[in-house]
Amino acid sequence: MTDAGALAGESTGPFPGCLDTDLIRRYAVATGDRSERVRSGLAVPAVAIVTQIWAAQEAGRKALVSEAVLAAASGGVHGEHDVVLHRPLVPGERLRTWVHGFAARPAGRNALVTLRYSTLDERDEVVADQLWTTVYLNATCAAVGSSVPDHAFPAEARRRPVGDYPVAVDAEMPRRYAEVSGDWSDHHFDVAAARRGGFDRPFLHGLCTMALCAREVVGAVAGGDPERVRRVAVRFASPAFVGEDLRVGVYEAGGLGYAFEADCAGVPVITHGRAELRG
Repeated sequence: MTDAGALAGESTGPFPGCLDTDLIRRYAVATGDRSERVRSGLAVPAVAIVTQIWAAQEAGRKALVSEAVLAAASGGVHGEHDVVLHRPLVPGERLRTWVHGFAARPAGRNALVTLRYSTLDERDEVVADQLWTTVYLNATCAAVGSSVPDHAFPAEARRRPVGDYPVAVDAEMPRRYAEVSGDWSDHHFDVAAARRGGFDRPFLHGLCTMALCAREVVGAVAGGDPERVRRVAVRFASPAFVGEDLRVGVYEAGGLGYAFEADCAGVPVITHGRAELRG
């Protein structure tokens, strides 16, 4: 019998957190945010909520991904990420995050395992949900749990372009992002570590690349107001390399929704990007 890759319905936590003014300011510097309210620590970008789940992610993987999948996998990569904010985040509010086994599904020779991170405020109300899908390479699993919400790039959106936006990725961006996220993985800094992963040079954190895309979407279609964003979802196609510019393309996708994608040196790095705004 094929192993169920995620312990769907099981949970672990809570993990305390807080997006205080200092963290927001440092996050703004790390991601080059242009909003004066964000740079002053007075407003929270949607993707900044990912800084609250680094410890939860490691614990969730150990507690909620089956031992058989972890043992069989030759490695794992971050496949997709989906952030939904149920209301704008408030700087300085106390938060706590629970991790839930959400879903698993086979994908060719690999297993896709999705964990859900629910962040609550002091009133026990859910303020944010995140779905983190990991691709476990050369591992198999049964299909269990819920369907992952769709954020596929609609073909018709290509007829409604908003614009293309260049984003510089400087040599210090991985360090600045690691300082606010807690992710000091060697492949972001060391050539030898990057080569062990199959790449010829260090590359940017995927969640930082996601933040850079969201930054451009906010500037292009939300009037620079990060609190208008209620959802950002992406599929990670390839890393963005340090020292190479990103190109972020934004398209209308109907209603208050926008599709986006990004490439680096002509190679897609973000596909099936989706941003949804509040009315």
